[in-house]
This record gives sequence, structure tokens and C-alpha cells, in this order.
Amino acid sequence: MNLKKIAVFMLYGFSVLNLQAQSKHSKETLYPSYKGLVMAGYQGWFRAEGDGTGSKRFAYGNENLSNIDMWPDVSEYKVTYPTPFKLKNGQAAKFFSSHDKSTVDLHFKWMQEYGVDGVFMQRFFSNVKDKDQASVTILKNAFEAASKYDRAIALMYDLSGLKASGEDCSAIIEDWKRMVDELKITNQAGKKTYLHHNGKPVVTIWGVGFPDRPYNIRNIGLERLIDFLKNDPVYGGCAVMLGVPTSWRNLNADCINDPYLHELIKKGDLLLPWTVQRYSGLLHNDMERLRDNTVDDIKWCKENKIDYVPCIYPGFSWHNLSKQEFPDDVKPVGSIPRQGGRFFWQQIVTTLNAGATMLYVAMFDEVNEGTAIFKGSDTPPQGNSVAFIDMDGKPSDHYLWLTGEAAKILRNEKPLSFKIPERH
Repeated sequence: MNLKKIAVFMLYGFSVLNLQAQSKHSKETLYPSYKGLVMAGYQGWFRAEGDGTGSKRFAYGNENLSNIDMWPDVSEYKVTYPTPFKLKNGQAAKFFSSHDKSTVDLHFKWMQEYGVDGVFMQRFFSNVKDKDQASVTILKNAFEAASKYDRAIALMYDLSGLKASGEDCSAIIEDWKRMVDELKITNQAGKKTYLHHNGKPVVTIWGVGFPDRPYNIRNIGLERLIDFLKNDPVYGGCAVMLGVPTSWRNLNADCINDPYLHELIKKGDLLLPWTVQRYSGLLHNDMERLRDNTVDDIKWCKENKIDYVPCIYPGFSWHNLSKQEFPDDVKPVGSIPRQGGRFFWQQIVTTLNAGATMLYVAMFDEVNEGTAIFKGSDTPPQGNSVAFIDMDGKPSDHYLWLTGEAAKILRNEKPLSFKIPERH
């Protein structure tokens, strides 16, 4: 080899080493793969008057108007706040605030206790755009708690808040840099628990391909964002998961009819179709439809070398909020009932039996739409014109426990059974 070739070879080698050395992400993690895990979404947006954020009844509203359909069991929270609602005994019903560090700590403690592997922290485009400090505080507390309780954690960017008027995803690029540099989310102090997949930190972009969104996926910079997350030498090297509609494969029903969506999907590493409200335990043969869709989705993804993540949820209720947004079409309480966990378990076994190797639960703490799996009250307060779901007589931790049972199946610690498990 002549001196010129040696020089070129050495320059190339040094360049590769330099690129590797520049990466801000730790390669160390307790969770090197999503496969075999059950993760949940974590909103963390709940506020209460008096929590230091300046919020005025942000979540729970009042006796005539509320934003939530499920009341939390707050018996274990260190800090709670009185609300205008009354319990049956006449005492004021209390609510928590996600802004309190003790709240987040308790939630991650529950995850460890019940065997929920971890959560995707939701980060909305509106928070990114407004540089909302309260949301950053909650993220900071969550990553500390994840390390403390050995729980997997990752960031999910939700495009909600992105408008049609010339906005694009470039703000997310700068926000990701901030998360990595300032919060060190991919290089936590203490135990490293940031979720990886195929050796790469996972970042989710949710809200791609929904027809009710004001933005056009062709002109909001999605390709640039995906390329940055996958290939930037300092902040990239990530596995990208895209959150898309249920009917993404056929480009119909709840999905835009644009084949460009498939081009975007093929640029990602994992796919998360959103199924909340798309299936119901009340509809005959709906689990057969879920099974068939899951089988066909997985087949498509395998052919295109993408990993598939089914979304499951315990039930749905949008009664109180619909009264505000759609007063002429108010939704019933518990429009997709939980059926004591039967509906949730049906989705778990149906998707796993269809070949799924990982799960996403919507959601951990979403009481607005009544999808939360954390501890809920079976005796919620009642107002003048608001109503909340109950737990069908089940213990407040019933859905945390069922989620943990699903995790045991994924870890091959117990066999798959279509019969809902019983606690002993």
C-alpha cells in the first residue's frame, strides 16, 4: 500500500472514529430491544389549582364542566388537591398534579410493582413550539424515576398542535437536541433505561396520516426529521417509530388516501397503528377483525423490514368533554365499556396470538378519554351534569395487574390464554 493510500485510509478511519465519538447517546441500557416488552403512553399533562404551575382546574373542571371521564384513586399520592366535586360521604374529592415529583415517582413505582416495562413520554408539538417549562419539568422527573425503578422510557413526539400555516417539524429537531443536551435523556445519570431497538434509541413521531389533522404530511418536513433522527452523527443513530392510523395499510377509513404515507413508513424502523375507538367489545366479531388486520399488518411490515407494535386499550369514554365540544352529539359514559377487563384482555391475546412480539398500551394516565390503566376509582364523585366511569367493581389496580400479566406472556413466563386471568 503506497503512502497516499495509507493517508486516505487513516483519514477515513479517524473520520469514522470521530463520528462515533461525537454521538451523545449512551450505548448502555437495560432495555436494548422493544421486543418482549409492554410499554404504555404517558401523558403527564394533568394540573391542579395550587400546584405551582398557575393552572386553574386544568384537568378536573367543576361540577358542571369537566375535561375527564375517569377519576383516579388518589389514596396513595403524597400530594393531592381539593376539587369542587364531592364524594358520597360529602368530603371534597381530591386530584393529583403531574407536575409534582412525588406523583411521577409513584407512577413509576407502580410500573415496577406490577411489571409494566415502561412508558413513552408524550411530548406535544404545542409544548415544543411554546417551550413549555412545566412539561420539561415532568420529563425530567420521569427520567429520574425511570432510572430509580429500572423502567424503560422513551420520547414520543405528538404532532398535535402543528398547524397548516407554514409550520413544519424543524422545531422538533432543535427540541430533540435540547432533550439530549440538557436533560441527557439518552444518557441518564445512574441506571441507563432509555428504550433501544436493535441497539438504537427509540424516538416516536405520532400523528402521521390522519385526515382530521390541519397539516399535509407532504410538506411539513417529515423526511428531514426522520433523516436527522436516523443519520445525524451527533444526535441521530435512532430507531424511528411512526404513529399512524389503523387503516394505514389500505389508505382508507381513518387514514388519508395518499401512497406517500407508505413511503414515509418504509423510512422508519417500527410502526404503531392507533386503534383507540377503532375496536369495541360490544361489536360482534370485532376481535376477528382485529386479528385479521394484525396478521396482514405484520405480513406487510415483515416484507418491508419494519417491526410492528400493536396498540391496545382498556376502554373509552368521552362523555364530559364531548358535552363541551359537541353539545349536539354528547357521547354516553363508557361508550366503549371496559367489561371488567374482558375487552382489554381480548385485545392482548388476539394481537399476541396473531404474531405480535411487543405491545403499546394506550394509555397509562389518560383520564380524559377514560383509557388509563393506572389506579382508578370505583366510587367516583358525581357533579350536577358530569359523570365518570367506574371500575366495574374491580380493584383500582386491576388494569395495572392485567398489563403485568401480559408482560409475563411476552417474557414467556406464562402461557397465552384466551381466558381472562384471575387473581389469587
